[in-house]
Amino acid sequence: MKKKLLFTGLVVVAVLVIVLLVLPRGQKALPEKIVVGSSADFAPFEYVDEITGELKGFDLDLMRAIGEELGMEVEIKNVAWDGIIPGLLSGNYNVIASGLTITEERQEVVNFTDPYINAGQVIVVRAGDDSITSPADLAGKKVAVQVNTTGDLKATEMMEEEGIAITEIRRFNNAPDAFLELMNGGVEAVVIDLGVAGEQFKATPGIYQMAGEPFTVEEYGFALRKSDTELLEKINAALVSLRSKGVYDEIYERYFGN
Repeated sequence: MKKKLLFTGLVVVAVLVIVLLVLPRGQKALPEKIVVGSSADFAPFEYVDEITGELKGFDLDLMRAIGEELGMEVEIKNVAWDGIIPGLLSGNYNVIASGLTITEERQEVVNFTDPYINAGQVIVVRAGDDSITSPADLAGKKVAVQVNTTGDLKATEMMEEEGIAITEIRRFNNAPDAFLELMNGGVEAVVIDLGVAGEQFKATPGIYQMAGEPFTVEEYGFALRKSDTELLEKINAALVSLRSKGVYDEIYERYFGN
């Protein structure tokens, strides 16, 4: 019995050694399932259905399709936006799918998948307000943004680096609150992603309008820890496959079609 146990133990140790030798340094084994962190207050990319309580949105449906393509279970966690990257790094989930713009600063701490959608920043004002048609017209105005988003970054750059004398930037934890501040007259404009602005126009017709055209071109990507290189490769391959099969287009049409 002891010899049998000893032999079994040696086999287990040998297997572990082989696994450690085969796995590239710094790379983790593929997880059993994809656990997604998403701040579900950014329709149409991620939001909570008011009737069913279900987590919906373009990003989330695309992640579910990726899971099906890879034969992996997808679990989605609704998390706070302002801690979404720290939550990834601490292991609370292994993918962020939350309208996350690919930036050089973020690339220093996380890996991004290939871009899955192009997005741009727009200025939204109250309907009938034609005093703002470009970023330069924000001088002397109060602006609302969602905190720690690209809209927040661009508004800050305008004020601090581009010499546009924005009176105040009011930061909110979610996009709906920023629009509510505009509707109530607390600010003159909201700087936000084009897709989110479009969803707000649909939800509250006649309340807001876009001031001019998008003034940036940006790309969203899913974010992973630096060590999860195998999962990154799998997700990128799945994105290519979903596009070739027409599944990506079906999901896109669901949320952005006329």
